[in-house]
Amino acid sequence: MPEEEDQWITLRRWFPELPEEAWEGLAAYTELLREWNRKINLVSRKDADRIETKHLAHSLIATKFLRLMPKASLLDVGTGGGMPGIPLAICYPAANFTLIDSIAKKIVAVDDMVTRIGLKNVTVIRGRAEELPAKRNFDFVLGRAVTDLSVFYRWVRNKIRKGSHHAPANGILYWKGGDYSKELETSRLRPARVWDLAEHLPEAGLEEKYLVHFKI
Repeated sequence: MPEEEDQWITLRRWFPELPEEAWEGLAAYTELLREWNRKINLVSRKDADRIETKHLAHSLIATKFLRLMPKASLLDVGTGGGMPGIPLAICYPAANFTLIDSIAKKIVAVDDMVTRIGLKNVTVIRGRAEELPAKRNFDFVLGRAVTDLSVFYRWVRNKIRKGSHHAPANGILYWKGGDYSKELETSRLRPARVWDLAEHLPEAGLEEKYLVHFKI
């Protein structure tokens, strides 16, 4: 990516399919994220000047693969500073998102950002996914570098609603960095699909970053 190029120009070039109203919401989110990041550590301070092209792009890449029917339900586990849940909620206004994290100060920040952006399709919860009521099921469970794949799978495998017309099929979408093969080998998990993110955004510095889909 050329250093002199504005990050928003770069993002628009990378994601030309996103509607104008989504860009307005994404700009509001990154502004609020920087505001909160000066108070508590939501993203690494060394990345504060590159939130758009590093963290936001990493979340938005799911829009290249994810096709949701109206009223789809998604759970973002360990949402931290609101990623990938908030960016995807902005891009999929007809879907419903639940963002959960066990750390109170992060949930306070996320709830404030959701309120100030005006997102009506987002619910924010403090807690752990495995503590959610058994009847709370979702079309997709999302996670971005929360823990080992096998641990995350164990936490959320019973939170998936069976059957859908979404693409990909209902299941887990997990953002994973580094070599994930050993984790899969020891756990004996078999993903339905693994997207190599660097292949889809070669300029974004996403080498050895993957989006892993487990079909339930």
